[in-house]
Amino acid sequence: MHCHLLLPDLFWPARDFPDIYRGLDTPALERLLAKGRRHAAAEAAEAEAPAAISAEAWLCERFGVDKQTDWPAAPYSLLADGGEPGKHHWLRADPVHLRLEGNRLVLADSGVFPLSQQEAESLADSLNAHFSGDGLVFYPLRPDRWYLRVAQAPALETTPQAQAAGRSIDALLPRGADAPSWRARMNDIQMLLHGHAVNEAREATGELPINSVWIWGGGKLADAVPGPFNAVWSGDPIAAGLAQAARIAARALPEDAAALLRAGASTGVNLILLDRLRSAAQYGDAHGWRENLQQLERDWFAPLLDALRQERIGMLSLHALGPAGAVSVETTRGDLRRFWRRTKPLASYVDGSS
Repeated sequence: MHCHLLLPDLFWPARDFPDIYRGLDTPALERLLAKGRRHAAAEAAEAEAPAAISAEAWLCERFGVDKQTDWPAAPYSLLADGGEPGKHHWLRADPVHLRLEGNRLVLADSGVFPLSQQEAESLADSLNAHFSGDGLVFYPLRPDRWYLRVAQAPALETTPQAQAAGRSIDALLPRGADAPSWRARMNDIQMLLHGHAVNEAREATGELPINSVWIWGGGKLADAVPGPFNAVWSGDPIAAGLAQAARIAARALPEDAAALLRAGASTGVNLILLDRLRSAAQYGDAHGWRENLQQLERDWFAPLLDALRQERIGMLSLHALGPAGAVSVETTRGDLRRFWRRTKPLASYVDGSS
């Protein structure tokens, strides 16, 4: 068996905060990073221009899905949520709360506020009534994931919500030839939602109002999607939708590596998406990020290292996404005997030079 672990935000996004790694106890992770072999393509890319890469971009590239104006996250997550993308162009239009901090608007996503399906449908109904003449149709398939069908593909490049959450939106708003008209629509949406009955009721009970939507991930389904894995284990709808389009198994993420191996991930090539670090990294929760990393060490890295030693799995590949780009390392049992490859602290990988 070959296990691929995709690890968004394995490295803290602020590269000028090395003390966050101080005192972390991650011997299994550090051993896998030190003993494994870097992919030549990844090393070349890092040497040329280290840059952050989104999980959406990584997934699409692995599944052979080309970037359109955006990486087309919307149609694939729609597919996973039970929708029918067809040949239409789709965007994600997820409910968010924008809060004013000084002179900046900072985005909070649904990870920090509850929203019911009834509330989502009421808000979306109002948006659909307002934009009925513009060829825009909002579909709140889930309270936290809304979809927007458009009559024709806009010339619009957007920022994934995961990269915008917890940050000022000024530099992250849509770009491209059609950006002015879409920014105007986003302003209309904010004004429409400002006095909505749903939000008045939410504020009366102390809940954050849904005062905007975040537009991102536009595109159409590809005609064909190759299957680079035998199964995908994830709670992420984009990963699940790509697996569904490629006609491979899309399975719920088990609680730990032991459960994964018991569930039958002992053969073939498996992709496991571990995004436990994402929310803490987005909102600058250093304590939560450290705690979650220690849990990943205990629940995933250490058991999979043991499984590799025991030849229960044949190869383990780590794909860590962070401020230095994608650090990709593959390790076999034989690699663990490379005594000359000494383990290094996790912080030494942050600049992409290790």
